[in-house]
Amino acid sequence: MRLRRPRPDVAVGPGEKVLAWAESTSGEVVAGTRDALYVATTRIPWEQVEAADWDRDTSVLRVSEVGSWGAPRPEHTFTIEEPGRLLELVRERVTASVVLQRHVPIAGRRGVRVIARRAPRGDQPVQWVYEYDEGIDPDDPLVALAAEEALAAAREEVGPA
Repeated sequence: MRLRRPRPDVAVGPGEKVLAWAESTSGEVVAGTRDALYVATTRIPWEQVEAADWDRDTSVLRVSEVGSWGAPRPEHTFTIEEPGRLLELVRERVTASVVLQRHVPIAGRRGVRVIARRAPRGDQPVQWVYEYDEGIDPDDPLVALAAEEALAAAREEVGPA
């Protein structure tokens, strides 16, 4: 019989409940609720998680947050020997936050990705972000026009949010 690990004492937002958690080798608790990932005392809403990568060989979970073009993105890295259900929850919640993701070529295969993300509760407006491929200059007027047209088309497709 497998013994249940005692749930850690993680301070979460009102109405939230820890669904999965793991402890890093450095003793930090990483916990997930329906609405957010908690990293020590930091709350990262799922719609603000740009990417979460698990390296099975090194047992490293790397979480990067949505950021602004050209600015370094906040990144959190943990070595977790026993991730339990945390990885499954992270994958499911991050995927569920993406409403639409579309790549629009501008120069050959390089271009811009228009991404719409929504909070799990659905009580927040859809957030729209651009991700530019390497070598694409967002300050170029043709790139800006293509990005705006792609955003307008995506918003029309998604409808009122």
